Amino acid sequence: MQIIAQHGDIFIILACLFGFFMAWGVGANDVANAMGTSVGSKAITIKQAILIAVVFEFLGAWLAGGEVTNTIRKGIIDPELLQADPQLLVYGMLSALLAAATWLLVASMKGWPVSTTHSIVGAIVGFAVAGLGAEAVDWGAVGNIAASWLVSPLLAGTAGFVLFKSVHHLVFEDRNPLAAAKRYLPAYVFLVGFVVSMVTMTKGLKHVGLDLSFGQSLVISLILGGLLAGVGVLMERRVTYVESSDDHFGYANVERAFGVLMIFTACAMAFAHGSNDVANAVGPLAAVISVVQTGGEIEGSALVPWWVLVLGGGGIVVGLITYGHKVIATVGTGITELTPSRGFAATLAAATTVVLASGTGLPISTTHTLVGAILGVGLARGMTALNLRVIGTIAMSWLITLPAGAALSILFFFMFKGMFG
Repeated sequence: MQIIAQHGDIFIILACLFGFFMAWGVGANDVANAMGTSVGSKAITIKQAILIAVVFEFLGAWLAGGEVTNTIRKGIIDPELLQADPQLLVYGMLSALLAAATWLLVASMKGWPVSTTHSIVGAIVGFAVAGLGAEAVDWGAVGNIAASWLVSPLLAGTAGFVLFKSVHHLVFEDRNPLAAAKRYLPAYVFLVGFVVSMVTMTKGLKHVGLDLSFGQSLVISLILGGLLAGVGVLMERRVTYVESSDDHFGYANVERAFGVLMIFTACAMAFAHGSNDVANAVGPLAAVISVVQTGGEIEGSALVPWWVLVLGGGGIVVGLITYGHKVIATVGTGITELTPSRGFAATLAAATTVVLASGTGLPISTTHTLVGAILGVGLARGMTALNLRVIGTIAMSWLITLPAGAALSILFFFMFKGMFG
C-alpha cells in the first residue's frame, strides 16, 4: 500500500505511456490486418481505411465493448489472489502492457499479422507465473484461448469458402454477371447490416441503458439491414461502369460493384474489431489507474475513464498511419491475390465470425479469424492460389506469440519489482 501511495503518479504516467504504446501496436498490427483485404483488393485507399478505422473502431469499442472492462483480461487470474499485495498487480499490468506492445512492434516490423489478444494473454500469464506461481493461472481459460488458434480460422475459413462460392455461382457464372451483381448486391449489404446490428443489439447496448429483448433486437436489426441495403443500392447507382473490348463478360465492372460492398464490410470489420480487441490496450491501463486511485483496492472490473478511450483511440490511429502498411501488404497481397469480390467474401466472413463470437463469449482472435477467412477464399480457387511460404511464416508467428509475450513480461516484471519494490 505504501509503495502505491508513494509512487502512484509515476505508475499512472508509465501506464499511460505503455497503454499508448500498446494501442500503437494494435493499430500497426491488428487494425492494419482488419483493413488489409479492403486496401489489398484496391476497393478503398489507405486514407479511406484510416478514416473508416477511426470512426468504426471507436464505435465498436464504445457500443459493443462497453465502458467497463475486466481488470484481469479473459479471467486468467483470480483478482482475490492479489489482494494481499496489490502492487504486484500494478507491476504485472505495466509489464504486460510493455511486453505485449514490444512483441507487436517486432511483429509489425516483420509484417507478421499476430493476435493482440494472445500477446496480452501471454504477457499476463508470464507476470502471474513470475509474481504468484504457476498455480495462480487458470490453465483451463488459457487452454480455451489457445484452442481458438484452430477454431477461429476454421469457422471463418468455412464461412469465407461458402460466401465466395455463392458469389461465384450467383454472379460470375451468370449469363450477365453485371446484371447478377446488381441483383444480389442488396442482399449481401443486408447481410452485413443485419449481422452487425443483431450482435450490437443483443450484447452491446445494455450499459447505455437499452436492454432489448431478442424479438425487439431481431426487428430493429432487420430494419437497419434493410436501410443499409437501400444505401448500398444508391451507392451502386453512382458507380461508373466502363465498356471494354478486352473484358467481354464485364468482370471488371462486377468487381467495381463489389468495391461498393467492400466499403460496408470494411466498416463492419472495424466495428467488429473495436468491440472485440480495443480492451486489450485500455483494460490493463484502467486496472492500474483503479488500483492507484483506490489506494490498493482490487476489483473484478474497472471503469474506463473517457480520456483513456481517447488515449487508446489516438494510439491506434497513430499505429495504423505510421506502420500499418507492412501488415496490410502481408494480409492484402501476400496470402492470395485479392479482388473486391474475394475481399468482400473474406471480410464479411471474418466480421460475422467475430461479432457472433463476441455475442456468445467465445474467445477468438480477430487476426486468426481474418487470415482464416482469406485462406478459405483462396482455397475456393484451389491450392495453387495460396502462397504457402507466407502462410507458414504466419503460422510460426502465431505459435510463438504466447511464449514471447510471457517471456518479455517476466523480464519486465522483475525489472519493475527491482525498481520500486
